[in-house]
Amino acid sequence: MVIITFPDKETEKKAIGWLLGRFSGKFLKSGDHIVPETAVEALAEQNFVFSVKGKATYEQQMAALRSVSAPSVQRRSRHPRRAAR
Repeated sequence: MVIITFPDKETEKKAIGWLLGRFSGKFLKSGDHIVPETAVEALAEQNFVFSVKGKATYEQQMAALRSVSAPSVQRRSRHPRRAAR
C-alpha cells in the first residue's frame, strides 16, 4: 500500500471515481489516499496526475482498516429459562 495525493480537487474526484469498484483503499479527508501498488500503476496508465508520498506504514494500513465501522449487533435480552413441562 502506498500514499498518494492529487494536484487538485477536480483530478482527485475523477481519479477516485475511476478507482471505486476497481481497487480497495482508504480515501482520507486530508487529501492523502492509501491505495495498493497496482492501483498506482493503473492510475498512471489512465493518465491521471498524482504524487506518490511513499509506502504506507503498518499503523496507517491498520488504522484504515479499523476505521471501517462494523454493523451493530443486537443482543437478545436475558430471560429466565422456562421450566420444562
